[in-house]
Amino acid sequence: MHRDFPTHPSRALSRTFSRVLLATLAAGGFVAPLHAQDTRVETASGNVNGVLVDGIRSYKGIPFAAPPVGDRRWKPPQPVEAWGQRTLRAHSFGPECMQTPYGAGSFFGGPPAPTAEDCLYLNVWTGAADASERRPVMVWIHGGALTRGSGSTGIYDGTALAEKGAVVVTINYRLGAFGYLAHPLLTAESEHGSSGNYGVLDQVAALEWVRDNIAAFGGDPERVTIFGESAGSWSVNTLMATPLAAGLFHRAIGQSGGRFGPMMRLSEPPEGGRSAEEIGAAFLGALGAETLEEMRRLSAASVLAGLESPAGRGFRTAENVDGWVLPTDVTTAFAEGAHNHVAVLVGFNADEMTSLSSPRSVPETLDAWREWVTGRVGDDAESFNDAYPVKEEDEIFDAFMRSRGDALFGIQMRTWARASETAGADAWLYYFTHEPPGPAKEYLKSYHAAEIVYAFGNVGPGEREAVDRQLAQTMSSYWVNFAANGDPNGPGLPPWPAYTRDSEAHLVLGPMVEAGSKLRTAQLDFWERRLRAGMP
Repeated sequence: MHRDFPTHPSRALSRTFSRVLLATLAAGGFVAPLHAQDTRVETASGNVNGVLVDGIRSYKGIPFAAPPVGDRRWKPPQPVEAWGQRTLRAHSFGPECMQTPYGAGSFFGGPPAPTAEDCLYLNVWTGAADASERRPVMVWIHGGALTRGSGSTGIYDGTALAEKGAVVVTINYRLGAFGYLAHPLLTAESEHGSSGNYGVLDQVAALEWVRDNIAAFGGDPERVTIFGESAGSWSVNTLMATPLAAGLFHRAIGQSGGRFGPMMRLSEPPEGGRSAEEIGAAFLGALGAETLEEMRRLSAASVLAGLESPAGRGFRTAENVDGWVLPTDVTTAFAEGAHNHVAVLVGFNADEMTSLSSPRSVPETLDAWREWVTGRVGDDAESFNDAYPVKEEDEIFDAFMRSRGDALFGIQMRTWARASETAGADAWLYYFTHEPPGPAKEYLKSYHAAEIVYAFGNVGPGEREAVDRQLAQTMSSYWVNFAANGDPNGPGLPPWPAYTRDSEAHLVLGPMVEAGSKLRTAQLDFWERRLRAGMP
Protein backbone atom coordinates (compact mmCIF):
# COMPACT_ATOMS: atom_id res chain seq x y z
CA MET A 1 0.00 0.00 0.00
CA HIS A 2 1.34 3.42 -0.94
CA ARG A 3 1.31 6.17 1.65
CA ASP A 4 2.17 9.81 1.29
CA PHE A 5 3.48 10.12 4.80
CA PRO A 6 6.44 8.37 6.47
CA THR A 7 5.67 5.57 8.87
CA HIS A 8 7.46 3.99 11.78
CA PRO A 9 11.15 3.17 11.47
CA SER A 10 10.61 -0.50 12.26
CA ARG A 11 8.81 -1.41 9.02
CA ALA A 12 8.05 1.89 7.35
CA LEU A 13 6.47 2.37 3.98
CA SER A 14 8.09 5.29 2.28
CA ARG A 15 8.30 6.60 -1.21
CA THR A 16 10.57 4.49 -3.38
CA PHE A 17 13.50 6.64 -4.25
CA SER A 18 14.80 6.03 -7.74
CA ARG A 19 18.37 6.08 -6.51
CA VAL A 20 17.64 3.24 -4.07
CA LEU A 21 16.24 1.08 -6.86
CA LEU A 22 19.20 1.88 -9.06
CA ALA A 23 21.61 1.10 -6.26
CA THR A 24 19.98 -2.26 -5.74
CA LEU A 25 20.22 -3.19 -9.41
CA ALA A 26 23.59 -1.70 -10.26
CA ALA A 27 26.98 -3.34 -9.77
CA GLY A 28 30.45 -2.06 -9.30
CA GLY A 29 34.00 -3.11 -8.41
CA PHE A 30 36.89 -1.00 -4.44
CA VAL A 31 40.39 -1.09 -3.20
CA ALA A 32 41.71 1.56 -0.83
CA PRO A 33 42.51 4.20 -1.87
CA LEU A 34 39.12 4.53 -3.53
CA HIS A 35 38.91 5.02 -7.27
CA ALA A 36 36.15 6.60 -9.34
CA GLN A 37 34.59 3.37 -10.63
CA ASP A 38 35.94 0.87 -8.10
CA THR A 39 33.92 -0.13 -5.05
CA ARG A 40 36.08 -2.79 -3.42
CA VAL A 41 37.07 -2.07 0.18
CA GLU A 42 39.40 -4.06 2.38
CA THR A 43 37.94 -4.64 5.86
CA ALA A 44 39.45 -6.53 8.78
CA SER A 45 37.44 -9.62 7.77
CA GLY A 46 38.06 -9.45 4.02
CA ASN A 47 37.22 -7.48 0.92
CA VAL A 48 33.71 -6.24 0.23
CA ASN A 49 32.29 -5.07 -3.07
CA GLY A 50 29.52 -2.48 -3.18
CA VAL A 51 27.40 -0.50 -5.62
CA LEU A 52 28.18 2.92 -7.11
CA VAL A 53 25.37 5.29 -8.15
CA ASP A 54 25.88 9.00 -8.85
CA GLY A 55 29.05 9.18 -6.80
CA ILE A 56 27.68 7.43 -3.71
CA ARG A 57 28.87 3.93 -2.85
CA SER A 58 26.62 1.66 -0.85
CA TYR A 59 27.48 -1.60 0.90
CA LYS A 60 24.62 -3.70 2.17
CA GLY A 61 24.62 -6.79 4.34
CA ILE A 62 28.15 -6.67 5.80
CA PRO A 63 28.38 -9.03 8.82
CA PHE A 64 29.80 -7.33 11.92
CA ALA A 65 29.55 -10.36 14.23
CA ALA A 66 29.22 -14.11 13.98
CA PRO A 67 25.67 -15.45 13.55
CA PRO A 68 24.15 -15.59 17.09
CA VAL A 69 22.71 -19.08 16.56
CA GLY A 70 23.05 -22.49 18.23
CA ASP A 71 25.46 -22.27 21.16
CA ARG A 72 25.87 -18.53 20.48
CA ARG A 73 22.19 -17.81 21.19
CA TRP A 74 21.84 -15.66 24.32
CA LYS A 75 25.53 -14.88 24.46
CA PRO A 76 27.46 -11.70 23.72
CA PRO A 77 28.20 -11.29 20.00
CA GLN A 78 31.30 -13.14 18.82
CA PRO A 79 33.83 -11.96 16.21
CA VAL A 80 32.82 -12.51 12.62
CA GLU A 81 34.72 -15.25 10.82
CA ALA A 82 36.96 -13.81 8.11
CA TRP A 83 36.06 -14.82 4.56
CA GLY A 84 39.62 -15.02 3.35
CA GLN A 85 40.58 -14.33 -0.26
CA ARG A 86 37.08 -14.09 -1.68
CA THR A 87 35.31 -10.73 -2.02
CA LEU A 88 31.96 -10.35 -0.27
CA ARG A 89 29.26 -9.08 -2.63
CA ALA A 90 27.59 -6.44 -0.44
CA HIS A 91 24.76 -5.57 -2.84
CA SER A 92 21.68 -6.55 -0.83
CA PHE A 93 20.51 -6.20 2.76
CA GLY A 94 20.86 -9.04 5.21
CA PRO A 95 17.77 -10.51 6.87
CA GLU A 96 16.02 -8.64 9.64
CA CYS A 97 16.34 -10.00 13.16
CA MET A 98 13.57 -12.30 14.39
CA GLN A 99 10.35 -10.35 14.98
CA THR A 100 6.60 -10.57 14.73
CA PRO A 101 5.07 -8.39 12.01
CA TYR A 102 2.70 -5.60 12.97
CA GLY A 103 -0.94 -6.53 12.79
CA ALA A 104 -2.99 -6.02 9.66
CA GLY A 105 -3.93 -2.39 9.24
CA SER A 106 -1.34 -1.15 11.74
CA PHE A 107 -0.17 2.39 11.10
CA PHE A 108 3.41 1.15 11.44
CA GLY A 109 2.95 -1.98 9.37
CA GLY A 110 4.47 -2.80 6.03
CA PRO A 111 5.19 -5.68 3.68
CA PRO A 112 6.88 -8.71 5.26
CA ALA A 113 10.66 -8.96 4.99
CA PRO A 114 12.96 -11.99 5.45
CA THR A 115 13.92 -12.61 9.08
CA ALA A 116 16.49 -14.91 10.69
CA GLU A 117 18.49 -15.35 13.86
CA ASP A 118 21.53 -14.84 11.66
CA CYS A 119 20.91 -11.11 11.36
CA LEU A 120 23.90 -9.15 12.64
CA TYR A 121 24.59 -7.14 9.51
CA LEU A 122 25.18 -3.47 8.78
CA ASN A 123 25.07 -1.17 5.76
CA VAL A 124 27.32 1.70 4.67
CA TRP A 125 26.85 4.71 2.35
CA THR A 126 29.82 6.90 1.45
CA GLY A 127 30.65 9.61 -1.03
CA ALA A 128 34.35 9.62 -0.18
CA ALA A 129 36.56 9.52 -3.25
CA ASP A 130 39.58 8.57 -1.20
CA ALA A 131 39.98 6.45 1.92
CA SER A 132 42.03 9.23 3.52
CA GLU A 133 39.18 11.77 3.51
CA ARG A 134 38.10 11.10 7.11
CA ARG A 135 34.49 12.19 6.80
CA PRO A 136 32.19 12.32 9.86
CA VAL A 137 30.42 9.03 10.55
CA MET A 138 26.74 8.67 11.46
CA VAL A 139 25.59 5.31 12.88
CA TRP A 140 21.80 4.87 12.86
CA ILE A 141 20.07 2.65 15.44
CA HIS A 142 16.53 1.83 14.36
CA GLY A 143 13.41 2.01 16.50
CA GLY A 144 10.54 -0.42 16.98
CA ALA A 145 10.18 -0.89 20.76
CA LEU A 146 13.27 -3.20 20.72
CA THR A 147 10.94 -5.81 19.23
CA ARG A 148 10.75 -4.85 15.55
CA GLY A 149 12.67 -3.05 12.83
CA SER A 150 15.95 -3.20 10.96
CA GLY A 151 18.61 -1.01 9.41
CA SER A 152 17.29 -1.73 5.92
CA THR A 153 14.01 0.18 6.06
CA GLY A 154 13.59 2.50 3.07
CA ILE A 155 13.53 5.83 4.88
CA TYR A 156 16.92 4.99 6.43
CA ASP A 157 18.63 5.10 3.06
CA GLY A 158 21.85 7.01 3.70
CA THR A 159 22.37 8.47 0.22
CA ALA A 160 21.22 12.04 0.95
CA LEU A 161 23.32 12.32 4.13
CA ALA A 162 26.31 10.85 2.28
CA GLU A 163 25.83 13.49 -0.42
CA LYS A 164 26.23 16.10 2.33
CA GLY A 165 29.54 14.64 3.47
CA ALA A 166 28.73 11.97 6.07
CA VAL A 167 29.57 8.28 6.00
CA VAL A 168 26.32 6.63 7.07
CA VAL A 169 25.99 3.25 8.77
CA THR A 170 22.73 1.49 9.64
CA ILE A 171 22.71 -1.63 11.80
CA ASN A 172 20.64 -4.55 12.99
CA TYR A 173 20.61 -5.82 16.57
CA ARG A 174 18.85 -8.72 18.27
CA LEU A 175 15.26 -7.98 19.27
CA GLY A 176 12.64 -9.19 21.72
CA ALA A 177 13.48 -12.34 23.66
CA PHE A 178 16.50 -12.98 21.42
CA GLY A 179 18.07 -9.67 22.42
CA TYR A 180 16.81 -8.95 25.92
CA LEU A 181 16.05 -12.23 27.74
CA ALA A 182 17.78 -12.71 31.08
CA HIS A 183 17.87 -16.04 32.93
CA PRO A 184 19.69 -17.35 36.04
CA LEU A 185 21.44 -20.06 34.02
CA LEU A 186 22.61 -17.55 31.42
CA THR A 187 23.90 -15.31 34.21
CA ALA A 188 25.72 -18.26 35.82
CA GLU A 189 27.55 -19.18 32.62
CA SER A 190 28.58 -15.59 31.90
CA GLU A 191 32.09 -14.59 32.93
CA HIS A 192 30.59 -11.19 33.77
CA GLY A 193 27.62 -12.51 35.77
CA SER A 194 25.31 -10.89 33.25
CA SER A 195 22.45 -11.80 30.95
CA GLY A 196 19.72 -10.11 28.97
CA ASN A 197 21.46 -7.13 27.35
CA TYR A 198 22.44 -8.83 24.10
CA GLY A 199 20.83 -6.18 21.91
CA VAL A 200 22.96 -3.51 23.59
CA LEU A 201 26.06 -5.67 23.16
CA ASP A 202 25.24 -6.05 19.45
CA GLN A 203 25.15 -2.26 19.15
CA VAL A 204 28.53 -2.04 20.90
CA ALA A 205 29.93 -4.69 18.54
CA ALA A 206 28.70 -2.69 15.55
CA LEU A 207 30.46 0.40 16.91
CA GLU A 208 33.64 -1.63 17.37
CA TRP A 209 33.35 -2.66 13.72
CA VAL A 210 33.02 1.02 12.80
CA ARG A 211 36.10 1.88 14.86
CA ASP A 212 38.15 -0.83 13.14
CA ASN A 213 36.87 -0.53 9.55
CA ILE A 214 35.20 2.77 8.74
CA ALA A 215 38.44 4.51 7.69
CA ALA A 216 38.54 2.20 4.66
CA PHE A 217 35.25 3.78 3.55
CA GLY A 218 36.59 7.32 3.95
CA GLY A 219 35.13 7.75 7.46
CA ASP A 220 36.78 9.23 10.53
CA PRO A 221 36.75 6.78 13.47
CA GLU A 222 37.41 9.76 15.76
CA ARG A 223 34.17 11.52 14.68
CA VAL A 224 31.41 8.96 15.15
CA THR A 225 27.87 10.10 15.91
CA ILE A 226 25.24 7.62 17.04
CA PHE A 227 21.65 8.56 16.28
CA GLY A 228 18.29 6.88 16.59
CA GLU A 229 14.56 7.38 17.05
CA SER A 230 12.11 5.91 19.56
CA ALA A 231 13.67 2.64 20.77
CA GLY A 232 16.72 3.64 18.74
CA SER A 233 16.88 6.77 20.88
CA TRP A 234 16.46 4.61 24.00
CA SER A 235 19.49 2.71 22.73
CA VAL A 236 21.51 5.88 22.14
CA ASN A 237 20.68 6.96 25.70
CA THR A 238 21.71 3.54 27.01
CA LEU A 239 24.98 3.57 25.05
CA MET A 240 25.80 6.88 26.72
CA ALA A 241 25.41 5.10 30.07
CA THR A 242 27.37 1.91 29.41
CA PRO A 243 31.14 1.93 30.00
CA LEU A 244 31.47 -0.69 27.25
CA ALA A 245 30.85 1.99 24.60
CA ALA A 246 33.40 4.45 25.98
CA GLY A 247 35.42 5.98 23.16
CA LEU A 248 33.37 4.31 20.44
CA PHE A 249 31.32 7.44 19.65
CA HIS A 250 31.86 11.16 20.05
CA ARG A 251 28.40 12.73 19.66
CA ALA A 252 24.84 11.51 20.14
CA ILE A 253 21.48 12.37 18.58
CA GLY A 254 18.31 11.22 20.33
CA GLN A 255 14.95 11.53 18.58
CA SER A 256 11.92 10.90 20.81
CA GLY A 257 13.11 8.43 23.40
CA GLY A 258 15.11 8.23 26.63
CA ARG A 259 15.68 5.81 29.50
CA PHE A 260 15.50 8.21 32.46
CA GLY A 261 13.43 6.57 35.17
CA PRO A 262 13.19 3.16 36.88
CA MET A 263 14.86 0.28 35.04
CA MET A 264 14.68 -3.48 35.44
CA ARG A 265 17.31 -5.15 37.60
CA LEU A 266 18.94 -8.40 36.64
CA SER A 267 18.23 -10.36 39.82
CA GLU A 268 16.71 -7.86 42.26
CA PRO A 269 12.95 -7.60 41.85
CA PRO A 270 11.33 -4.22 42.52
CA GLU A 271 8.69 -4.02 45.20
CA GLY A 272 5.68 -5.91 43.91
CA GLY A 273 7.43 -6.82 40.65
CA ARG A 274 9.85 -9.30 39.12
CA SER A 275 13.51 -9.21 38.17
CA ALA A 276 14.69 -9.64 34.59
CA GLU A 277 15.86 -13.17 35.47
CA GLU A 278 12.48 -14.10 36.92
CA ILE A 279 10.68 -12.79 33.83
CA GLY A 280 12.99 -14.73 31.52
CA ALA A 281 12.79 -17.94 33.56
CA ALA A 282 8.99 -17.82 33.52
CA PHE A 283 8.97 -17.29 29.76
CA LEU A 284 11.33 -20.16 28.95
CA GLY A 285 9.71 -22.39 31.54
CA ALA A 286 6.41 -21.99 29.71
CA LEU A 287 8.18 -23.22 26.58
CA GLY A 288 9.42 -26.31 28.46
CA ALA A 289 13.07 -25.25 28.47
CA GLU A 290 14.71 -25.83 31.86
CA THR A 291 18.39 -26.28 30.90
CA LEU A 292 20.81 -24.34 28.75
CA GLU A 293 20.79 -27.13 26.19
CA GLU A 294 16.99 -27.12 26.01
CA MET A 295 16.94 -23.33 25.76
CA ARG A 296 19.29 -23.35 22.79
CA ARG A 297 17.58 -26.28 21.10
CA LEU A 298 14.33 -24.34 20.85
CA SER A 299 13.60 -23.31 17.30
CA ALA A 300 13.71 -19.59 16.61
CA ALA A 301 10.09 -19.83 15.46
CA SER A 302 8.98 -21.37 18.77
CA VAL A 303 10.71 -18.63 20.78
CA LEU A 304 9.03 -16.00 18.63
CA ALA A 305 5.65 -17.73 18.90
CA GLY A 306 6.10 -17.93 22.65
CA LEU A 307 6.01 -14.15 22.85
CA GLU A 308 2.43 -14.27 21.55
CA SER A 309 1.35 -16.85 24.15
CA PRO A 310 -0.22 -15.96 27.52
CA ALA A 311 3.14 -16.54 29.23
CA GLY A 312 4.94 -14.49 26.62
CA ARG A 313 2.71 -11.48 27.12
CA GLY A 314 4.37 -11.08 30.51
CA PHE A 315 7.80 -10.81 28.93
CA ARG A 316 9.26 -7.32 29.05
CA THR A 317 11.67 -6.34 26.30
CA ALA A 318 14.03 -3.87 27.95
CA GLU A 319 17.59 -3.40 29.10
CA ASN A 320 18.42 -4.38 32.68
CA VAL A 321 20.91 -3.13 35.26
CA ASP A 322 23.28 -6.09 35.33
CA GLY A 323 26.47 -4.65 36.84
CA TRP A 324 28.43 -5.04 33.60
CA VAL A 325 26.67 -3.58 30.57
CA LEU A 326 24.83 -1.22 32.92
CA PRO A 327 26.55 -0.87 36.30
CA THR A 328 23.64 1.37 37.32
CA ASP A 329 20.51 2.83 35.76
CA VAL A 330 20.74 5.59 33.17
CA THR A 331 19.43 8.27 35.54
CA THR A 332 22.08 7.52 38.16
CA ALA A 333 24.86 7.24 35.58
CA PHE A 334 24.10 10.77 34.35
CA ALA A 335 23.56 12.16 37.84
CA GLU A 336 26.93 10.82 39.00
CA GLY A 337 28.77 11.82 35.84
CA ALA A 338 29.51 8.17 35.10
CA HIS A 339 28.16 8.36 31.54
CA ASN A 340 30.02 8.92 28.29
CA HIS A 341 30.43 12.69 28.07
CA VAL A 342 29.66 13.75 24.51
CA ALA A 343 27.72 16.57 22.87
CA VAL A 344 24.05 15.75 22.33
CA LEU A 345 21.29 16.86 19.97
CA VAL A 346 17.90 15.71 21.25
CA GLY A 347 14.24 16.49 20.79
CA PHE A 348 10.67 15.33 20.32
CA ASN A 349 7.57 15.90 18.20
CA ALA A 350 4.50 17.97 18.98
CA ASP A 351 2.02 15.15 18.38
CA GLU A 352 3.88 11.98 19.35
CA MET A 353 0.82 10.05 20.44
CA THR A 354 -1.52 10.40 17.47
CA SER A 355 0.09 7.40 15.77
CA LEU A 356 0.55 5.49 19.04
CA SER A 357 -2.91 5.84 20.61
CA SER A 358 -6.27 4.61 19.47
CA PRO A 359 -8.90 7.36 19.15
CA ARG A 360 -11.11 5.05 21.21
CA SER A 361 -8.82 5.59 24.21
CA VAL A 362 -9.61 9.30 24.38
CA PRO A 363 -12.32 10.24 26.92
CA GLU A 364 -15.34 11.76 25.22
CA THR A 365 -17.06 13.69 28.03
CA LEU A 366 -15.84 16.05 30.73
CA ASP A 367 -16.83 13.55 33.43
CA ALA A 368 -14.90 10.78 31.65
CA TRP A 369 -11.94 13.14 31.30
CA ARG A 370 -11.88 13.94 35.01
CA GLU A 371 -12.07 10.24 35.81
CA TRP A 372 -9.19 9.51 33.43
CA VAL A 373 -7.06 12.28 34.95
CA THR A 374 -7.63 10.99 38.49
CA GLY A 375 -6.81 7.45 37.41
CA ARG A 376 -3.68 8.65 35.64
CA VAL A 377 -2.10 10.97 38.20
CA GLY A 378 -4.10 10.49 41.42
CA ASP A 379 -3.42 13.21 43.95
CA ASP A 380 -1.62 15.28 41.33
CA ALA A 381 -4.88 15.91 39.46
CA GLU A 382 -5.06 19.58 40.41
CA SER A 383 -1.52 20.28 39.19
CA PHE A 384 -2.21 18.25 36.06
CA ASN A 385 -5.30 20.34 35.32
CA ASP A 386 -3.26 23.52 35.72
CA ALA A 387 -0.81 22.23 33.11
CA TYR A 388 -3.49 20.85 30.79
CA PRO A 389 -6.64 22.90 31.34
CA VAL A 390 -9.82 21.54 29.78
CA LYS A 391 -13.01 23.59 29.87
CA GLU A 392 -14.87 22.15 26.90
CA GLU A 393 -15.19 18.67 25.44
CA ASP A 394 -13.50 19.71 22.21
CA GLU A 395 -10.33 20.44 24.23
CA ILE A 396 -10.04 16.88 25.57
CA PHE A 397 -8.37 15.30 22.55
CA ASP A 398 -5.48 17.76 22.44
CA ALA A 399 -4.93 17.65 26.21
CA PHE A 400 -4.97 13.85 26.18
CA MET A 401 -2.48 13.51 23.34
CA ARG A 402 -0.15 16.28 24.48
CA SER A 403 -0.08 15.11 28.09
CA ARG A 404 0.83 11.57 27.09
CA GLY A 405 3.42 12.78 24.60
CA ASP A 406 5.01 15.03 27.21
CA ALA A 407 5.03 12.20 29.78
CA LEU A 408 6.57 9.59 27.48
CA PHE A 409 8.82 11.69 25.28
CA GLY A 410 9.04 15.39 26.10
CA ILE A 411 10.29 15.05 29.66
CA GLN A 412 12.80 12.39 28.62
CA MET A 413 14.38 14.65 26.04
CA ARG A 414 14.50 17.74 28.24
CA THR A 415 15.97 15.65 31.06
CA TRP A 416 18.62 14.39 28.64
CA ALA A 417 19.53 17.90 27.51
CA ARG A 418 19.63 19.17 31.10
CA ALA A 419 21.73 16.26 32.35
CA SER A 420 24.23 16.69 29.52
CA GLU A 421 24.51 20.43 30.01
CA THR A 422 24.92 19.99 33.77
CA ALA A 423 27.78 17.56 33.10
CA GLY A 424 29.53 20.16 30.95
CA ALA A 425 28.67 18.82 27.49
CA ASP A 426 27.11 20.91 24.75
CA ALA A 427 23.41 20.20 24.26
CA TRP A 428 20.96 21.17 21.53
CA LEU A 429 17.19 20.70 21.90
CA TYR A 430 14.56 20.65 19.13
CA TYR A 431 10.77 20.57 18.88
CA PHE A 432 9.41 19.14 15.62
CA THR A 433 6.06 20.70 14.70
CA HIS A 434 5.82 20.10 10.95
CA GLU A 435 2.77 18.18 9.74
CA PRO A 436 3.68 15.97 6.76
CA PRO A 437 1.17 15.68 3.94
CA GLY A 438 -1.05 12.63 3.71
CA PRO A 439 -4.66 11.49 3.84
CA ALA A 440 -4.71 11.54 7.66
CA LYS A 441 -2.78 14.77 8.12
CA GLU A 442 -5.52 16.52 10.13
CA TYR A 443 -5.48 13.71 12.69
CA LEU A 444 -1.81 12.67 12.73
CA LYS A 445 -0.22 16.14 12.65
CA SER A 446 3.42 15.97 13.84
CA TYR A 447 3.24 12.30 14.74
CA HIS A 448 5.79 9.92 16.27
CA ALA A 449 8.55 9.20 13.71
CA ALA A 450 7.39 11.95 11.32
CA GLU A 451 10.77 13.70 11.56
CA ILE A 452 12.89 10.74 10.39
CA VAL A 453 12.52 11.21 6.65
CA TYR A 454 13.45 14.90 7.06
CA ALA A 455 16.51 14.18 9.24
CA PHE A 456 17.74 11.75 6.59
CA GLY A 457 17.02 14.30 3.86
CA ASN A 458 14.94 11.75 2.00
CA VAL A 459 12.45 14.10 0.36
CA GLY A 460 13.63 14.37 -3.21
CA PRO A 461 12.72 16.65 -6.13
CA GLY A 462 9.05 16.42 -6.98
CA GLU A 463 8.20 14.66 -3.72
CA ARG A 464 5.74 16.23 -1.29
CA GLU A 465 5.56 20.01 -1.18
CA ALA A 466 8.20 22.71 -1.36
CA VAL A 467 8.05 23.26 2.41
CA ASP A 468 8.79 19.56 2.95
CA ARG A 469 11.76 19.59 0.61
CA GLN A 470 13.16 22.70 2.28
CA LEU A 471 12.73 21.26 5.77
CA ALA A 472 14.47 18.04 4.69
CA GLN A 473 17.39 20.05 3.36
CA THR A 474 17.58 22.12 6.54
CA MET A 475 17.27 19.26 9.03
CA SER A 476 19.70 16.96 7.26
CA SER A 477 22.22 19.82 7.14
CA TYR A 478 21.85 20.38 10.88
CA TRP A 479 22.34 16.66 11.53
CA VAL A 480 25.46 16.41 9.33
CA ASN A 481 26.93 19.62 10.75
CA PHE A 482 26.49 18.26 14.25
CA ALA A 483 28.16 14.98 13.26
CA ALA A 484 31.05 16.91 11.72
CA ASN A 485 31.61 19.59 14.36
CA GLY A 486 29.49 18.90 17.45
CA ASP A 487 27.47 22.00 16.54
CA PRO A 488 24.46 21.91 14.16
CA ASN A 489 24.88 25.49 13.01
CA GLY A 490 26.25 26.32 9.58
CA PRO A 491 26.11 28.78 6.67
CA GLY A 492 22.62 29.54 5.40
CA LEU A 493 20.82 27.88 8.31
CA PRO A 494 18.63 29.61 10.90
CA PRO A 495 20.68 30.01 14.11
CA TRP A 496 20.20 27.19 16.63
CA PRO A 497 21.09 28.35 20.16
CA ALA A 498 22.68 25.84 22.51
CA TYR A 499 20.47 24.56 25.31
CA THR A 500 20.94 25.89 28.82
CA ARG A 501 18.74 25.29 31.82
CA ASP A 502 18.32 29.03 32.32
CA SER A 503 17.13 29.82 28.80
CA GLU A 504 15.51 26.48 27.85
CA ALA A 505 16.64 27.44 24.34
CA HIS A 506 15.51 25.15 21.53
CA LEU A 507 14.81 25.10 17.83
CA VAL A 508 11.33 24.74 16.37
CA LEU A 509 11.46 22.54 13.28
CA GLY A 510 8.27 23.38 11.44
CA PRO A 511 7.09 25.32 8.40
CA MET A 512 9.15 28.09 9.99
CA VAL A 513 12.46 27.02 11.49
CA GLU A 514 13.18 29.38 14.35
CA ALA A 515 14.65 29.51 17.83
CA GLY A 516 12.44 29.43 20.89
CA SER A 517 12.73 29.38 24.67
CA LYS A 518 10.91 27.85 27.65
CA LEU A 519 9.66 24.82 25.72
CA ARG A 520 6.39 23.62 27.29
CA THR A 521 7.83 24.59 30.66
CA ALA A 522 4.70 24.22 32.82
CA GLN A 523 3.83 20.84 31.30
CA LEU A 524 7.33 19.37 31.45
CA ASP A 525 7.88 20.70 34.98
CA PHE A 526 4.82 18.71 36.04
CA TRP A 527 6.24 15.48 34.62
CA GLU A 528 9.69 16.22 35.99
CA ARG A 529 8.30 16.30 39.52
CA ARG A 530 6.71 12.91 38.96
CA LEU A 531 9.82 11.50 37.33
CA ARG A 532 11.95 12.58 40.27
CA ALA A 533 9.48 10.93 42.62
CA GLY A 534 9.66 7.68 40.67
CA MET A 535 6.05 7.95 39.49
CA PRO A 536 4.87 7.22 35.94
